[in-house]
Amino acid sequence: MIMSRIEAPRDEVTGNLLDRLLDGLPAEAVLTDPDVTAAYAHDMASFCPAGTPAAVVLPRTVEQVQHVLRTATELRVPVVPQGARTGLSGAANASDGCLVLSLTKMDRILEISPVDRIAVVEPGVVNAVLSRAVAEHGLSYPPDPSSWEMCTIGGNIGTASGGLCCVKYGVTAEYVLGLDVVLADGRLMSTGRRTAKGVAGYDLTRLFVGSEGSLGVVVRATLALKPQPPQQLVLAAEFASAAAACDAVCRIMAGGHVPSLLELMDRTTVRAVNELTRMGLPETTEALLLAAFDTPDPAADLAAVGALCEAAGATQVVPAEDAAESELLLQARRSSLVALEAVKGTTMIDDVCVPRSRLGDMLEGVERIAQKYRLTIGVCAHAGDGNTHPTVCFDAADPDEARRARESFDEIMALGLELGGTITGEHGVGVLKKEWLARELGPVGVEMQRRIKQVFDPLGILNPGKLF
Repeated sequence: MIMSRIEAPRDEVTGNLLDRLLDGLPAEAVLTDPDVTAAYAHDMASFCPAGTPAAVVLPRTVEQVQHVLRTATELRVPVVPQGARTGLSGAANASDGCLVLSLTKMDRILEISPVDRIAVVEPGVVNAVLSRAVAEHGLSYPPDPSSWEMCTIGGNIGTASGGLCCVKYGVTAEYVLGLDVVLADGRLMSTGRRTAKGVAGYDLTRLFVGSEGSLGVVVRATLALKPQPPQQLVLAAEFASAAAACDAVCRIMAGGHVPSLLELMDRTTVRAVNELTRMGLPETTEALLLAAFDTPDPAADLAAVGALCEAAGATQVVPAEDAAESELLLQARRSSLVALEAVKGTTMIDDVCVPRSRLGDMLEGVERIAQKYRLTIGVCAHAGDGNTHPTVCFDAADPDEARRARESFDEIMALGLELGGTITGEHGVGVLKKEWLARELGPVGVEMQRRIKQVFDPLGILNPGKLF
């Protein structure tokens, strides 16, 4: 909706807000049509309340973001920063009367430097677009969330997202060298560096990574790049039990191997993927383990890992012969969450991360929880990281089943903490897990985090109601 000053709502509070916004923004950057703004009210998480925003703003420049934050501070209006809304924790959900600050229009790749091995980007750049752009220079940007074709770099930074290749290459936080951040009062602050080294002062850059827009609004990021690795090859190993597959994971990691990917799908996930895609994955398996190497001789690495899988009890080990077969196996893994959603129509996706040595205990515990609550819960996992995604499938129209889904979700998080893990490995806290964050951090930890929040956002206008 293109909104002029005349068309803007005229009640005193909203009218004043919109007039002030339009002093520094073009009319097309301010949306107020309820049918349009409703689409910006929430991300992809279930069971997370979302309010009705007063307006959605879509700035294109740093100066416009500064204007929005100054206006919000002066009028004491909450601001909810957003990327592509592919998140799974409610971190991007609107609150009543807030300004949704969508950064998707700030989508320029400002610089790619093969010598310095960095990229400088705006927050609305889509992950896959950046990956393809740097590939033209023989470089790679490794963090690759499953939603990489849609999610933005700003959103990845806000939630400290991960991906399939984290076992070798690490998560988003390890690639963010520096940030330009607009603070709650509209001031622009630069953190970090563009050099290979730098230890000047406190590491404020890392503080913003994973802060879910609660400390400031990222408007530019300097990202580290890696040389483009060789084409990876993938191996698939079938197991008669999830415990055997987890034993194989432990053997692989203890053996000093460095796979570029080590993923696990349980029997529920395999069957759901087959139902959705007709890929013909082996439905007799109890667990399917995918391992990949992007080394100069991936076939030799796959052979060594295949032997470890057989020693752990694999019933069949099949290495891909070429890139096409490898990509087919990866597509099966990338389809897992969509396939599980199709089982009952609604899912709650957990991302509990446990020590690798407790991965088998985690999967066994999830199976017990599924039986206890009479629910279908599929598990796919970044097994090399111990990062599990138990996915509760349920009918949202059935109140009793929805209740059981929520209770099972909480029990899964409790299990993760009991096993020495964390409530979130890559999805963030948002609304969905803020009660559990307090349990994980403890009262002193929560107090110190709230004090940090107060330093950067003394009025509490940035993404209120998230994290704590």
